[in-house]
Amino acid sequence: MVELDLLVLGSGVAGLSAAVRAAETAGLRVGVVTKAELHQATTRWAQGGVAAALSGDPEETDLHLSDTLAAGVGLCDIEAVRVLVDEGPGRVHDLIALGALFDRDAEGRLELAREGGHSVPRVVHAGGAATGAEIERALVAEVRERVDVIHERCFALDLIVEDGRCVGVHALDADGRRIEVRARHTLLATGGAGQLFAVTTNPPEATGDGVAMALRAGVAVADLEFFQFHPTALDHPSMPRPLLSEALRGHGALLRDARGERFVDELLPRDVVSRAITARMLEQGVDRVWLDATVLDHFDIRFPTIAADLDAAGLDPATEWLPVAPAAHHQCGGIITDLNGATSMPGLWAAGETSCSGVHGANRLASNSLLEGMVFGARVVEAIAAGVIAAEATGAMRTVAGRPTSGTVIGGQRLALPERARSTATTIDQQRVVELRHQLQRALTTHAGVLRTAASIRSATDALLAVDAEIPAGTVDPAVCELANLVEVGAALLAAAAAREESRGAHARTDFPGAHEAFRLRLVIGGPPAHG
Repeated sequence: MVELDLLVLGSGVAGLSAAVRAAETAGLRVGVVTKAELHQATTRWAQGGVAAALSGDPEETDLHLSDTLAAGVGLCDIEAVRVLVDEGPGRVHDLIALGALFDRDAEGRLELAREGGHSVPRVVHAGGAATGAEIERALVAEVRERVDVIHERCFALDLIVEDGRCVGVHALDADGRRIEVRARHTLLATGGAGQLFAVTTNPPEATGDGVAMALRAGVAVADLEFFQFHPTALDHPSMPRPLLSEALRGHGALLRDARGERFVDELLPRDVVSRAITARMLEQGVDRVWLDATVLDHFDIRFPTIAADLDAAGLDPATEWLPVAPAAHHQCGGIITDLNGATSMPGLWAAGETSCSGVHGANRLASNSLLEGMVFGARVVEAIAAGVIAAEATGAMRTVAGRPTSGTVIGGQRLALPERARSTATTIDQQRVVELRHQLQRALTTHAGVLRTAASIRSATDALLAVDAEIPAGTVDPAVCELANLVEVGAALLAAAAAREESRGAHARTDFPGAHEAFRLRLVIGGPPAHG
């Protein structure tokens, strides 16, 4: 087989955007590996939309930057945010050129919604609340036409590292055979690890595979303690939890407690609203609050996807309040990259939810996730085409380079992971794998969810280590590997959560309720020694 120029792992917006650009504009030989089918990525589940200052007015662009920085609570890399907001509009227009159909008004202008943390309407959407599905549709069609090699239902096991450089992945193909897929460059765009939690908006595939592979290879990661919980997931037994989009609150829906009273500004950033909901549920001894969307006109027409979910649940938004509670939604940290998506290992790149580019800081601004994937997926390809061979001290990579904290540069602190002892068993019953996954999810949800303490983090860590002790080493069964990957990412998340003795953004410690300047830094695990 001819070696690929670029191997893309993952089929969400970041990976597919990169694959399309690499094949169409850079003339690279491209391969895509995904563990399900191309369209089955977390992107498909994204509802709200894409945030971008589409007017071209520099003041509007600067306002998007300031809103993003505010949401990130002092941990955004300003260079990375500037790239995001400056290049974002161009990437939206690229999608439109590919055939993505965003909602428009009667005059044919793009409709713009306002969501939590945004000071003005700037979010483009499709199908009311089916933006991710529409973006995925447009990108998948283009990838199937343009990309040289596509491996669906192919499970990546680990990176191939030779002489300190990533040269591809070991994988299981659709028939369960071990294969090697080699490439000059490998892009990890494998999404997040929402399946760490029992209550999540993420699909079953979201098991943190890319971050886990990077950790095992010694690649630097950071900010994993900042796992964003969406405030308004439908309180319903189904999983992933149906998401009641930020757009509902942007159009006037209200949050009410068990007494029917409003208790928070619905358009504050997600971390603030999730904490307020959790605190109110604990105060009132309930497991839900209510979203009052009865004030919204033409609900079925404006939000057909959400209306279908509610109808399936037997709920009528026109006449009754909707039960909601926070659910794990977005991994704000991940594999540290520079502004080109380069990681601390030559030949290895990362983009989207898998990465830590510095754009989100301690909490992601609503509808910046799809934008991040589009912007930084494209930048990876541009850097490869330009002959870039190593990471630069830009974006979040400035932390790894050992730069001291300043007004614009976030410093870093290295962390060690807890000692782990793997089972000596060579096999494990599939039912036990399912039980252990649920055991891990319950522990993380109960002890390391929206609100945390030192004691609860220790409890979660003990539970994680107990699960880890039953996972046999060397097994290549995908279900076992997913469980091992969840443990790998969970261990890093808990180590960072224990070390960060403050509350900031999506990380809330009730034993350390305030934010402290001493913790305006990234907690880094893995990677080469810092230099400066």
